Amino acid sequence: MREWLRRAARVLGLALLGWVGLSVLLVLMFRVVPVGGSMVMVERKVEAWLAGESLDIRQQWRPWSQLSDNAKLAVIAAEDQRFPSHHGFDFVEMRRAVMASLKGSDLRGASTLSQQTAKNLFLWTGRNWVRKGLEAWFTLLIELLWPKERILEVYLNIAEWDNGVFGLEAAAQHYFGVSAAALTPVQASRLAAILPNPRGWSASRPSSYVLQRSDWIRGQMRNLGHAYLERL
Repeated sequence: MREWLRRAARVLGLALLGWVGLSVLLVLMFRVVPVGGSMVMVERKVEAWLAGESLDIRQQWRPWSQLSDNAKLAVIAAEDQRFPSHHGFDFVEMRRAVMASLKGSDLRGASTLSQQTAKNLFLWTGRNWVRKGLEAWFTLLIELLWPKERILEVYLNIAEWDNGVFGLEAAAQHYFGVSAAALTPVQASRLAAILPNPRGWSASRPSSYVLQRSDWIRGQMRNLGHAYLERL
């Protein structure tokens, strides 16, 4: 019995070590290789297949220099204003979310751009402790092995903006008929405004709430200033 337990522990240890090594290699590879897909894209394709529907995934990789500074700033302003200074986890926002929940408010999200990038690229949607644990692991890896600029570059290239629409280039063309490099502050703020519900809200036909949210985002963009991007 003891020998069996030792063998089982050895096998599990080797499997864990192999998984850790593979995950590190994947993160190192995606530091330099253009990302042409994500696990969320795979999940959407599988969902459509199970529902007996077809889904065309639209996504075109664009390097940092071809992504609008307006979009970079809008996403930071909307999603994670401490992005340049934290190490993957915003404990200030986490504490605020918990305190708001304890006071009876709905539990709000406190995920950073690093966490969202890790989840979108390597994992699946949904909420459970297994996924959250894996998300934390991949978040730590990309924060350790990628510069902030790379994290935001990958996020903008794989974020979901509508059914089958992933990445800033596809979103800019889908909603406004322009390239990712040509987005205006208004267009960028509307794209950032729909990120919490990309399959339910529209950037080109915004509801009153999306318009209000995009106005707030532009105000935050002005407060941060484009020099803020130099901190990345």
